[in-house]
Amino acid sequence: MNFLKHRIAIVFLAACASSAWADGLSSLEIFIKTVSSGRADFTQVVTAPAREGQTVRSKTSSGTFEFARPGRFKFVYKKPFEQSIVADGQTLWLYDVDLNQVTARKQSSALGTTPAALIASAPDLRALQADFTLSSAPDQDGLQWLLATPKAKDGQLQAVRVGFRQSEKTASSNELAALEIIDNFGQRSVLSFSKVEVNPALPADTFAFKPPKGADVIRQ
Repeated sequence: MNFLKHRIAIVFLAACASSAWADGLSSLEIFIKTVSSGRADFTQVVTAPAREGQTVRSKTSSGTFEFARPGRFKFVYKKPFEQSIVADGQTLWLYDVDLNQVTARKQSSALGTTPAALIASAPDLRALQADFTLSSAPDQDGLQWLLATPKAKDGQLQAVRVGFRQSEKTASSNELAALEIIDNFGQRSVLSFSKVEVNPALPADTFAFKPPKGADVIRQ
């Protein structure tokens, strides 16, 4: 009898664990529901499609990433070139330090089918499903993967994969671990996140952006 109770307890615990860490789609839903803000370092490797007679070319960059759901995020590229991408909830800002140039776009029309919508902008899963076909992808490298395919056929993206790891600090939440982007030209961009902080208290001005004095501002 005690053995039977012990076996039932094991099965019950296993079921609870699998429901919290079931597949990529479930991981995304848990991530959206439980992670309202985040901070991390990232490394990005962009690989151009292989061409006959040429070696595969890739470029590596790195920086920091912060977000607060819904609709606010900031990528700050530090190496090899300085560049910032900031969404303040109304405007998407792109600042190229070397060119001293700022591009501003209305955020509502710029983010719908972008990778940023998947990880930082959307308030819930239903909002994402309006723009993406979402499905679980096979586990790989110890991560749960989500495959997102844009429904619009005239966009720049072919597919996006998002990788999650279970948070070591909070069993009920997930951490963003990787983002893989394939564009319609076959270019592959992989962002790997490290030093991830889940739900940090971010200062109110984290996503404020003011064009630097003397910068050329282009509004689209």
